[in-house]
Amino acid sequence: MDNTALLALTATACAGAVGTAGVLVYASGRSRRRALLDRLAAEAAGARLPDGRARPFSGVDRRLRRTGPGRRLQRRLDATGLDLTAGEFAVYTAALVAVLWFLASAMLAAFFGPLAGLLGAVSANAFLNQQRRRRTEQFIAQLPELSRILANATSAGLALRTALGIAAEELEAPAGDELAVVVNQLAVGRSIDDALGELAERLPSRELVVLVTTLVLSNRAGGTIVGSLRNLTHTLEERKETRREVRTMLSEVNATAFTLPLLGLGAMLMMNSMMPGALARVTGSPVGQLAMLVAVGLFAGGFLVIRRLGRIEV
Repeated sequence: MDNTALLALTATACAGAVGTAGVLVYASGRSRRRALLDRLAAEAAGARLPDGRARPFSGVDRRLRRTGPGRRLQRRLDATGLDLTAGEFAVYTAALVAVLWFLASAMLAAFFGPLAGLLGAVSANAFLNQQRRRRTEQFIAQLPELSRILANATSAGLALRTALGIAAEELEAPAGDELAVVVNQLAVGRSIDDALGELAERLPSRELVVLVTTLVLSNRAGGTIVGSLRNLTHTLEERKETRREVRTMLSEVNATAFTLPLLGLGAMLMMNSMMPGALARVTGSPVGQLAMLVAVGLFAGGFLVIRRLGRIEV
């Protein structure tokens, strides 16, 4: 009986020791994994500025990257080409919201503080979208030259992977930077279909989709792509000129869209300066607040309608 009890105690102690060691190893591995992910994320985002100084708000960026919205925000920033991390953008947006909230409350009335803060958040999101569209437009403008380089390289007998590497070296940003990402993905074993498909997702445009489809289909079929690329180069040149003409014709419409809400803001500032405290008295009652919300909604609706009417897909 004593031997059985001693054996049981020994087995229990051994199991406890093994379990404790397992928990310690698991905790150590988890911490090392988290540290590795943080280091890789910091390196991907550029942990230091070009002058060697550490990036600001790195702690906020690390915490934000562990969340789904933070990772999506970083992907959007990567698509814009801005030298910003998710943490920096979040802090700058929060500061913009706070400043606009304070200025609107001080210059107009307390009722306009939350509206101005919401406007700041919407403006930050619109800024990201605008930067992404601008980078996409720049990439589209380089597509004819990209197609020409690929056609010349493939006509010389080079493989498509090599031709993409040559284009990445010869073209300037953003095409050069985006193609460098594609070449690096190919170097680590990704297929041409996946790498080019991800490029089309980062910078969505009809022209890029056509080019990617041409390259992917030619790579799958194994046929020559020189003739297709040369025809595509001519087509892209014509579309480039058409887009420039359309953008010039719509410049007045876009200017009108931004002038409309500025007129409303100027009218409120003028009314409040002529009659100090007028906006505070108007927004002091539920009826006045409702009327002001309707007016702000009409101005916002007019802005969106004019922008939508002035958006022509070429």
